[in-house]
Amino acid sequence: MSVRTAGPARSDLVADTALALLAERGMRGLTHRAVDEAAGLPQGSTSNLARTRQALLELAVQRLADREARVLGLHEMPDPRAGAGPLADALALATHRALTGNRALTLARYELALEATRRPELRAYFDATGARFRDQLTVLVTGMGSTDPARHTLSLIAWADGLLFSCVAGSFGAGVPSLEEVRAGLRELLKGMLGN
Repeated sequence: MSVRTAGPARSDLVADTALALLAERGMRGLTHRAVDEAAGLPQGSTSNLARTRQALLELAVQRLADREARVLGLHEMPDPRAGAGPLADALALATHRALTGNRALTLARYELALEATRRPELRAYFDATGARFRDQLTVLVTGMGSTDPARHTLSLIAWADGLLFSCVAGSFGAGVPSLEEVRAGLRELLKGMLGN
């Protein structure tokens, strides 16, 4: 008996294709049929996997969270006892990866985030899947002695999200800051928060 070696699971293929379509065509370009065509699947394949638009969006959000966890290097985050420098380095690397090699994934995230503002059922799902990074960052800043971990986590994420948006979809889209420039900004921010 031979074992068939396959590429990514069909659900991953569908979700990755949905994310690519979101980045390329926006929310209006994401349909079950468009996913089938772009993924090279028989018509109806995406509908069999994700019957409704909500199910397709949830599949995309889950895959986005999984892929962003790798891009952001959640497994690479430093021990909080190492101080603010290693955290700034790790966050700078994660942010720079999102800016450079993962621009399309970042664009897809913005499309899904905006759609979630119009769909409460997607908002809950979007927020829940993104919680793992927020929670881990809160643990890190708490371990480094933050006096207000929730506020500091929000400030760090808002800073990184603002930089990403400005450089991927905003008025600074023509240029990407260097890794060292991102690191310098994060060091300044962390120094102001933590005083070290």
